[in-house]
Amino acid sequence: MSDVVLVSVDGPIARITINRPEKLNALNSSVVAALSKAFSDLEENANVRVAILAGAGEKAFAAGADIAEMADYGTEQARHFARNGHMLGERIEHARFPVIARVQGFALGGGCELAMACDLIYAGEKARFGQPEVALGVIPGFGGTQRLARRVGVGKCRELVFRGHIIDGAEAERIRLVDGLFTQDELVAKVDEIALQLAAHAPIAVSQAKRVMRAGHDVPLPVANELEVQAFGLCFGTEDQKTGMRAFVVDPKAPRKFAGK
Repeated sequence: MSDVVLVSVDGPIARITINRPEKLNALNSSVVAALSKAFSDLEENANVRVAILAGAGEKAFAAGADIAEMADYGTEQARHFARNGHMLGERIEHARFPVIARVQGFALGGGCELAMACDLIYAGEKARFGQPEVALGVIPGFGGTQRLARRVGVGKCRELVFRGHIIDGAEAERIRLVDGLFTQDELVAKVDEIALQLAAHAPIAVSQAKRVMRAGHDVPLPVANELEVQAFGLCFGTEDQKTGMRAFVVDPKAPRKFAGK
């Protein structure tokens, strides 16, 4: 694994860290490629049930795409870079396990887009979010014009993209860009706690719920509902469903251990 992205697995929890703190974890082509490989490799690890994506240091999740690398791009180079960023976002969205973005510090431009590709975003009180690309003569290129609208609504997306201004964690939580806001001291422990809660649930059920929510978002409601029906039925062919429901009948409060089968 490249040293610009660090990966560790502790039981069911994978941790992926963008490791360029001296550059505020800016996303260059090497980082994008290394992140894509990290998620591809984790997909093959059956023990992984949740992943936490973070940036090294305290100043940034990812302050954006690496402007120094992009400054001299031509049209086709820029399109290639954007496509790779979109492929990374899709890889995260299609991962069989939930991915949590843990944001402390800046998540701007490509960093904000990377966080939005994750299933959940939790931030520290010093976090800052924004899509300031128009101030540099470009537009968001890693999905910002699309995922931001889906998270916060088209109107707020237009305001953030057109004005290019940066918002704090409290405002990001208010508009539902962020799913939860914690103090800087609490952030790591709280996200670990949430990750463990997710990992304790039946992994096939969680994976199917993620798949159906993703696939059903942009199709007509009857089609989306049928996706849910099919996935609901599939769950009843798993050992996890038998374990969970039979244990609940005996003692609703008893802890349950799911094998992922």
